[in-house]
Amino acid sequence: MRTKPLDEQVVVVVGASSGIGRAAALAFARRGARVVCAARGATALHALTGEIAAEVGPGRALAVPTDIADPQAAHALAASAERAFDRIDTWVNAAAVSVWGRVEDITDAEFEQVLRINVLGQIYGAKAALPALRRAGGGVLIGISSVEGIRAMPLHSGYAASKWAVRGFHDSLRVELAQEGVPIAVTTVLPPSVDTPFFAHARSRIGGRPSPPPPVYAPEVVADAIVRAAVRPRREVLVGGVALAASLCARLSPALSDALLSVRRTGVETLREEHPAEPSDIVDEPEPGAGRIDGGYPGRVLRRSPLTSLFGVPRRPVELLTAAVGSLHRRSA
Repeated sequence: MRTKPLDEQVVVVVGASSGIGRAAALAFARRGARVVCAARGATALHALTGEIAAEVGPGRALAVPTDIADPQAAHALAASAERAFDRIDTWVNAAAVSVWGRVEDITDAEFEQVLRINVLGQIYGAKAALPALRRAGGGVLIGISSVEGIRAMPLHSGYAASKWAVRGFHDSLRVELAQEGVPIAVTTVLPPSVDTPFFAHARSRIGGRPSPPPPVYAPEVVADAIVRAAVRPRREVLVGGVALAASLCARLSPALSDALLSVRRTGVETLREEHPAEPSDIVDEPEPGAGRIDGGYPGRVLRRSPLTSLFGVPRRPVELLTAAVGSLHRRSA
């Protein structure tokens, strides 16, 4: 399918208040797109659109405070984007929350909230985006899963379950659209550990603040992969060599991965920092303040991923086959 150049696109980014979503919104704006920034935190969104206005000019970004776990709010977001910029070309679902702890220590309400935002939020976002993308003549739906959607980590069961669910939802939707011949691409992005406020924003029941297991990548690496997917959509985008390695291990020897993660030194201690957890989290309420991209990881942060850039350019033959089937459906309709 053909996509518009970035400087002709209108992009909605859900989860734009911090981390990967914020980095993606800035990256789209810097490449000429008009960006609709959505999240629960109004203060952070207005700070972001102010930053975009100062850097690339006024009128290029719109802040729409949105609780994406509310389907009516998701549809209102799509309507606001179309009123402001006439259409939607790319929709990015990046909102997520997390609770760390043993399954037996996480409450039912906490599991429900993680799944409500991480799974239903992506579903509601997609259902709001699809009619607008159809009206625009096609486009790209991008959802953020995780390496944990391939290889689940201990102490993170709710989040891992949500990211597996996102992949399944995207797989089903992708085939439905291909069957119908609709020129809407569905791309799932799978990041590894990323230096964002995600870990500080998480609720912890592991006796300390969660820590990203190395290697840790800069948010801009994931943002660049998202931006590339808006013009060259792929079925799935693995970000970083560790994502590829996790995919291979999960396919070749999942039992070996289980055994390694069962060792407390590798499966638990690497996921916890020595200092205490943050006094507040964003599971139920948005973070107050202006928002930020980086999480302040004290170790080495990788700022490039040649592997992601290499595999993000061409579409694999099987993906071209799916696209060809969709094209035949469009011609026969």
